[in-house]
Amino acid sequence: MGSVLLTLIGVVTVEIIYEDQAVIVCYKPAGIATQTKRLGQQDMESLLKNYRAAKKENPYIGVIHRLDQPVEGIMVFAKTPQAAAKLSAQVQERSIGKFYYAVAQAFPDGKKEGVLTDYLLADKKNNSTRVVPQKTPKAQRAELAYRIVAAAGNEAETLTGYVKYDIHLHTGRHHQIRVQFASRGCPLLGDQRYGTKTEGAALALCAYRVVFVHPDTGKEMDFSITPKHPAFA
Repeated sequence: MGSVLLTLIGVVTVEIIYEDQAVIVCYKPAGIATQTKRLGQQDMESLLKNYRAAKKENPYIGVIHRLDQPVEGIMVFAKTPQAAAKLSAQVQERSIGKFYYAVAQAFPDGKKEGVLTDYLLADKKNNSTRVVPQKTPKAQRAELAYRIVAAAGNEAETLTGYVKYDIHLHTGRHHQIRVQFASRGCPLLGDQRYGTKTEGAALALCAYRVVFVHPDTGKEMDFSITPKHPAFA
């Protein structure tokens, strides 16, 4: 199955970009959690389980990777435990390509592209992460490559110095992009948690492309979307 369709699940519109016997590739709207234990709160896992159940299918959904709740973007879910195991192995091997757009101020050093490498320490209790020295216990290495591709879109056009970044995430740490940018004095537009200078704006971060090897066929799969956040327009 390769057709594009819009599926209404409860009160949330989930765009199914691609689906076959092993995987579902879909768009996660900003504001929806990937997974949650909060009673009564919808998340992508439960929405897709309900979607499969409505089609009289086994409602199994394997969560392979996550996006922060305020982040929009493309996601891959497994439809069988076997597919989940193979895709999870790709995540662990860092062979899944994860690409993001972000809007933030240009870095003070003036570089248009580069690689950011830090060590991050996550505080899951407070749902936050910070940059720490390399030898800090439980710190994890975080790396991404970035390049500035354009000025920010219409929501940010009055904000001096804001630009659009194309980011290739080499590691997948908790709040990684948000923390690495904020630690350099350039928090993402709309990021209230990590010190945004613009109150009220939605977080300008979108997982716009994912590349992976199909767990059954071994074929490379490459999908991308157009962000809905107006700052990317």
